[in-house]
Amino acid sequence: MAPIREPAQVTVQPNGTVELPMGLLAEAGLAPGSALLAFSDGDGRIVLRRLEDSVEDLLGGLGL
Repeated sequence: MAPIREPAQVTVQPNGTVELPMGLLAEAGLAPGSALLAFSDGDGRIVLRRLEDSVEDLLGGLGL
């Protein structure tokens, strides 16, 4: 059975922050306090990845 994927509209606040719904985080397997790496993919997308996964990929020569 495929997971349920619900898009969520979020708004960039005047102070530059964005709040992500807990359901979206839970679907990604992230808990409050999870360390993430955020970067722009250069094509209008913002990518959020688990920090440990990103570091592992970088050390393995895979890049972001």
